Amino acid sequence: MPPIPLVDVKAQYAPLIPQLQRVFAEVLESGTFILGPNVQAFEREAADYLGVRQTIGVANGTDALVIVLDALGIGAGDEVICPSFTFYATAEAIVRRGAVPVFADIDPATYNLDAEDVATRITPRTRAIMPVHLFGRPAPLAELASLGVPLIEDAAQAFGASGVALTGIASTYSFYPTKNLFALGDGGLVAANDEEVASRVRLLRFHGSRAKVEFELVGYNSRLDEIHAAALRVFLPHLDGWMRQRREAAERYRELGLGELVTTPEDEPGHVYHLFVSRSSERDRIVGALRDAEIGCATYYVPPLHLQPALSFLGYDEGSLLETEKLARENFSVPLWAGISPEQQERVVDVVRSAVGAPVG
Repeated sequence: MPPIPLVDVKAQYAPLIPQLQRVFAEVLESGTFILGPNVQAFEREAADYLGVRQTIGVANGTDALVIVLDALGIGAGDEVICPSFTFYATAEAIVRRGAVPVFADIDPATYNLDAEDVATRITPRTRAIMPVHLFGRPAPLAELASLGVPLIEDAAQAFGASGVALTGIASTYSFYPTKNLFALGDGGLVAANDEEVASRVRLLRFHGSRAKVEFELVGYNSRLDEIHAAALRVFLPHLDGWMRQRREAAERYRELGLGELVTTPEDEPGHVYHLFVSRSSERDRIVGALRDAEIGCATYYVPPLHLQPALSFLGYDEGSLLETEKLARENFSVPLWAGISPEQQERVVDVVRSAVGAPVG
């Protein structure tokens, strides 16, 4: 049987290759590759889609986080509360600004920040809370906002998830090729309703300058490329359909009985399923069986950020974040993308069923 990848990006863009070729030819013909008309148009279209006043294209999702922190003046001596169960870039951006990431534990059902635990970690030095909309599931923004600390939303995995970008000071996105909305390389975006924050982000992404003559800030060279913006403009009108297919595939896993074998992710209307991450005490056996069957799978954030070597200076020990560490031991993802076939999903479930010793059929 043919291998099943964890995600098949080409299956999504293959029908759009003729359109992509046309827009790429237009960019080549124009000779404009930096902050050109496609970037400007995509920023408007993305803002309309997200329901925010402004979006600003940057080079990648990590830069988006760093630049927002910089725009807010967050730096040395400041604390930013964030999850440990997330990609390294979340904490890396905080440290890059000279601030201190303060890790809070997660809700074991949603994998997102536990607002009650966050509340216990707020100090006079806390400048922001950085929730991550993990795997496409919206974080508990209302509960976090009620704590009275500004929110910076790390929405790298959740473009289009409901409620995202409407609560925090700014939200940041990644267009890495495996994301729900993807570029054909690296790309990122900052969304903001605050005009002052948006203006400062625009300055910072371009060396702190408006026209490369006068430099008002010490900034960055971090701009969304014109060619990627052109591709994103092709993909954006298809996003709702792709996300609908992702949700249908997630529901199909449940209908096929995967939830009887492992703990599958809880559903909610706003979940856009960047990944379908389940958990089991038999994770290693399941992952081994999937890999033996040439089925794509992955485990995430092992070890979690508070136990990563680069962040050992923060002083966290094993046992500091119990739910985070338990999930790191138990989580695994199975294939999911817009267009995965029912037959492929059936094969995935059959392999998991066999791995846990449950009867097939």
